[in-house]
Amino acid sequence: MSQTKQWWKESVIYQIYPRSFNDSNGDGIGDLKGITEKLDYLKQLGIDVIWLSPVYKSPNDDNGYDISDYKDIMDEFGTMEDWEELLEAAHNRGLKIIMDLVVNHSSDEHAWFAESRKSKDNPYRDYYIWRPGKEDGSEPNNWDSAFSGSAWEYDETTGEYYLHLFSKKQPDLNWENPTVRQEVYDMMRWWLDKGIDGFRMDVINFISKVPGLPDAPNPEGKKYVSGSQYFMNGPRIHEFLHEMHEEALKDYDVMTVGEMPGVGPDEAVNYTKEESEELNMVFQFEHVDLDSGPGGKWDLRPLSLKDLRDNLVKWQKALEQDGWNSLYMNNHDQPRMVSRFGNDGKFHKESAKMLATLLHMMKGTPYIYQGEEFGMTNVQFEDINDYKDIETLNMYREKRDEGVSHEELMKRIYVKGRDNARTPVQWDDSKNAGFTTGKPWIQVNPNYKEINAAAAVNDENSIFSYYQKLIELRHQNETVVYGSFDIMLNDNEEVFAYKRELNGETLLVYCNFYEDSPQVEIPAEYQQANKELFISNYELEDTESNKFTLKPYEARVYRIRK
Repeated sequence: MSQTKQWWKESVIYQIYPRSFNDSNGDGIGDLKGITEKLDYLKQLGIDVIWLSPVYKSPNDDNGYDISDYKDIMDEFGTMEDWEELLEAAHNRGLKIIMDLVVNHSSDEHAWFAESRKSKDNPYRDYYIWRPGKEDGSEPNNWDSAFSGSAWEYDETTGEYYLHLFSKKQPDLNWENPTVRQEVYDMMRWWLDKGIDGFRMDVINFISKVPGLPDAPNPEGKKYVSGSQYFMNGPRIHEFLHEMHEEALKDYDVMTVGEMPGVGPDEAVNYTKEESEELNMVFQFEHVDLDSGPGGKWDLRPLSLKDLRDNLVKWQKALEQDGWNSLYMNNHDQPRMVSRFGNDGKFHKESAKMLATLLHMMKGTPYIYQGEEFGMTNVQFEDINDYKDIETLNMYREKRDEGVSHEELMKRIYVKGRDNARTPVQWDDSKNAGFTTGKPWIQVNPNYKEINAAAAVNDENSIFSYYQKLIELRHQNETVVYGSFDIMLNDNEEVFAYKRELNGETLLVYCNFYEDSPQVEIPAEYQQANKELFISNYELEDTESNKFTLKPYEARVYRIRK
């Protein structure tokens, strides 16, 4: 049972997507000095750890997730000296920094790949996954890329194909090659020796592929299909992650979180239980795929509270004794949570606070995505040319060629596009929301005059102030961190309710997910106990009644001590 106390279990983590965070030099692109400028703001919020999305040298085909030099900084973000200043300034404020580790693939502009493609007998050839085409000249298999089209790219120099599960400028590294693994571990130690506090590992469960790379089943006869069963959670993944722990991580007091599409609760326990010596926690995607239809992410379908509750409860219970959950509802790849799960219009503040309550009172480590803490929302650009995300643009082109209307595609993009998360952070109501004095690399959300950090910081009823309280409660109360989790009102179609218990203390959490005003009742066994209001997102006059009516998007938490 992995209930040993750890600093990363008690922490709240804040994700920074540097390109959109804060621009210090007026070139329209967020940078490292811009982050350093805002450390006091993050300290005021109360977070413990900053997760820095990639800042490495990159041609930026996929916003920095295509790395050409793992030991250098992207020119647009600054210099290694700027990065070192940021780390020191963060540590001086008691803030930790974890870096993104992107080692399923590199950029095609990495020196290793430049060598690898020169000839079949180049010493770096086996750093990547090369295959000849089939007898008819077609790709080695029928897998598709996450960004549309084939997962294989033909390279004329040697007349073979290389595998890229993402963009063609992101060739997959060959983890079967022990030299590649040692290169990765050396690089990780290099950063750890600089003083970083851990890694978030990009699609780390893709690194082990099934030998032979077979064709995926294709009953509909499509040109390309997902081969995910051959590279997600592959045959050597646990071996590779344990080796990474032994070779790179075990001598440092750091945290690790693995991004793992397609991972289920049982697998997650195996990755994160202490005796495995692999990872501290994983990012899984089941709850953010619940509003996707059979056609995938862009096939929109309504989300029911029952589906969301069932999924979150399943994960809470599966990892309650062994392993550890990461708690999030948005990030750089997901739309804004208040727009997706709440009501970003009439009940903007109330629903943002309710969702935060739901998440931060659960068992696991909460992640805040930049701007979430004051309620940033999805954006609706009218022109497809205002969008920058490779996934969105590829989907749009592909579906337009298939005859889908512009209006229909924009509707999907407004709901699910990754650029919803990538519009600049809205610092104040000045030009460009205070993000830059230049022209921002992507347009600012027009609602920045109303929704911005400066207004929120000075308002004791703001979403920001509420996040401060939630974070403070986690720091002060062990039941929030280590308590057991049990669902209440499991059949209620409007209210998500659960309890946390530890050492004779109980927290009862009630979250109304809709605009109606449902009635709820405190469970009989607690009705005679002394209860106090722990936190709520409305001013409440009566906190004593055992029966009460929840207002639209109301959240309230009661604390009961024996």
